[in-house]
Amino acid sequence: MLIDGDNAQASLIEKIIAEAGKYGLVTIRRVYGDWTTSQMKSWKEILSSHAIQPIQQFRNTVGKNATDSMLIIDAMDILHDGNVQGFCLVSSDSDYTRLATRIRERGLFVMGIGRKSTPRAFVNACEVFVYTENLLGERELPKVVQPSRDAAVAGTRDDPLPLLKSAFDMAVEDDGWAYLGVVGERLRRLDPGFDPRTYGFRQLYQLIKANTDTFEIQEKKGRSGPSQVYIRLRDKRTPEPL
Repeated sequence: MLIDGDNAQASLIEKIIAEAGKYGLVTIRRVYGDWTTSQMKSWKEILSSHAIQPIQQFRNTVGKNATDSMLIIDAMDILHDGNVQGFCLVSSDSDYTRLATRIRERGLFVMGIGRKSTPRAFVNACEVFVYTENLLGERELPKVVQPSRDAAVAGTRDDPLPLLKSAFDMAVEDDGWAYLGVVGERLRRLDPGFDPRTYGFRQLYQLIKANTDTFEIQEKKGRSGPSQVYIRLRDKRTPEPL
């Protein structure tokens, strides 16, 4: 995990580490910045408690982001060492777009964490991108957005349905049903920044249940293990369930 301390939030570090931990063991934890400035004060208070290594980078030239350069150099060194299977880049800066692309070209997993204002180029360069706004506590989750049936832009935050339908089309089987787990994978391929929490739901299943006028849901109980959830597009000729 490589953190751009200049534009990442120290107050969210526990949630950031927990989110990255969903995809693997975080063995390297570094935060970059000029530790002689007051801007890094919030990071100094949490370094030891979270086993994060501070990396000093002086701002030798006004207007030049030396932190970005140092982080990228370290990332390439780690990449060539071959001791990790993936990277988590914590920043909202588009300067890391090429770095994320380069890591993926080597066949490694790349996760990004940043604000919703993060440029789309950097988001799409990652396999998974998590918006920090979605890492807020349950009480702070955004209100559920009722999808607009007239939305024309796929994947807008106001209407998840176009993106859901596209992912369904990629996952649907010959019988017209699609396994929800595969739909989730296809959603990440279409938009690495897709997250049910953006729409006020903790899980993809809950988001689908909120759109039963568009999708039918079927749960199949396995002989051993939890039930598997399948969905299909609802036949508009079929009345909606009461």
